[in-house]
Amino acid sequence: MTRAVIRDRDAMIAGMCPARDPDAYIFCALPASEVTPALMARALGIFREAEGVSLILPAKSAQAIPGADCSAPMARITLTVTSALDGVGLTAAVAGALAAQNIPCNVVAAFHHDHIFVPQDKAEAALAALIALQRQDADLAANAARTGAQPPEI
Repeated sequence: MTRAVIRDRDAMIAGMCPARDPDAYIFCALPASEVTPALMARALGIFREAEGVSLILPAKSAQAIPGADCSAPMARITLTVTSALDGVGLTAAVAGALAAQNIPCNVVAAFHHDHIFVPQDKAEAALAALIALQRQDADLAANAARTGAQPPEI
């Protein structure tokens, strides 16, 4: 079943329904010559940069790489809304809500969903902040619909 793609900022936020992945992930950087097909198959995400290849790996896979820095395990929170790649404002709203709680984040936008990586020890606080943002935006939209007014920018 294909979900409708959402482009409207307020609709993306109101429908983001953040969900935490229980696994831990590590962002690793390796020279391209060290990235094997088996390693690529285990990667959740891969990005080629001028300095080498960045991989987002399950923590257990990263720990098996000799010399890999595994000191910053990250939790993944998926925004389950089917947001448009050209939608405006979702990333900014999410980053702003997390920054207000002093929670760093790395956002990976995939075709169907946005994935927010936060330090594992701050995952529950991040999830709570994102749920609060979603509720706040939904409440503003509902109030605007009742009064016929435009909701204020968050």
